[in-house]
Amino acid sequence: MIAGLIALAIAAVFAGAALYVSVAEQPARLALGDGPLLAEWQPSYKRGAAMQASLAALGGALGLLAWAMTGDWRWAAGAVLLLANWPYTMIVIMPTNRRLMAMRPDSPGADCRRLMEHWGRLHAVRTVLGTAAMLAFLSAALPG
Repeated sequence: MIAGLIALAIAAVFAGAALYVSVAEQPARLALGDGPLLAEWQPSYKRGAAMQASLAALGGALGLLAWAMTGDWRWAAGAVLLLANWPYTMIVIMPTNRRLMAMRPDSPGADCRRLMEHWGRLHAVRTVLGTAAMLAFLSAALPG
């Protein structure tokens, strides 16, 4: 059961970090001009991606371990939801990330703001996936 409780804690951290980006960091970033917006996003994304990718992988693996140990499908469901962030990011978000990373803050280009707003909407799905995983793990962890 300890694996499941750690998975729950990791999913909560993942969901909290994703929520923070969606409700605090992204709106603050969008208040900047295009160049400063891009100059903030590029290093922030690199740091955040490494953190959230690790959390999703570790939390998902521990959720699968809890499922294997208990047979409770809710651990597997939470693990799948948390791990779904990997293909979602690679397939859906990565094309936008690549375009934003290719831009230079000193000459961001006409579509910088539109792409950044689009990125924010895409990233919000990660908040939903993380929260759903956390709730699945919480359901499995509660007695009864």
